Amino acid sequence: MGSGTDVPGIGRPNEPVRDLVRSVVAVLAPEELPLVDGLRRFDDATVVRRLSGRHGHREPLGFGAGEIAMLVTPVVWLVLDGVAQRMAAATADRVAQGATGTLRRIFRRPAAPVEVPPLTREQLAEVRALVLATAEQRGLSPRRAAEIADALVARLALSGGEGPPAEETPAGPGDGTPPDASTVRD
Repeated sequence: MGSGTDVPGIGRPNEPVRDLVRSVVAVLAPEELPLVDGLRRFDDATVVRRLSGRHGHREPLGFGAGEIAMLVTPVVWLVLDGVAQRMAAATADRVAQGATGTLRRIFRRPAAPVEVPPLTREQLAEVRALVLATAEQRGLSPRRAAEIADALVARLALSGGEGPPAEETPAGPGDGTPPDASTVRD
């Protein structure tokens, strides 16, 4: 393979939450892709309000809160949005952030998509714990919660610059040849 820039998620410093959600849901719950695609037409703040149940009567999802509680999409989207918001708040200058928001509203420009920056191993562990807790709150089984957490952390690790995937690392002594079986230890 090449440098890795032709692989989705590799070599990019930030990835929009909506793209990460779609890629994880496509693997874990492809039947939810119409929901994800429908939500993608809204800005991130609206999606979070709708998925968390903090919306008014003017923003219906089209089905009940009990039905959405068992879905993968809200777990993944809400956790990723929370992580991205905390990371942005920790690094952004509050004054500049406020001025940008004000100018955006004045000129009626849509908000930029929320992005997840590269995460450290410790932050990935925190994301995993958040997914497990959120999934439990929403009534998902521990097994399903672990599946969601593992898939999301794996996806974040691939997009976060933790290095190229194993298949891109030469297996041999630098010339692309496989290692000698006698030198491989168990």
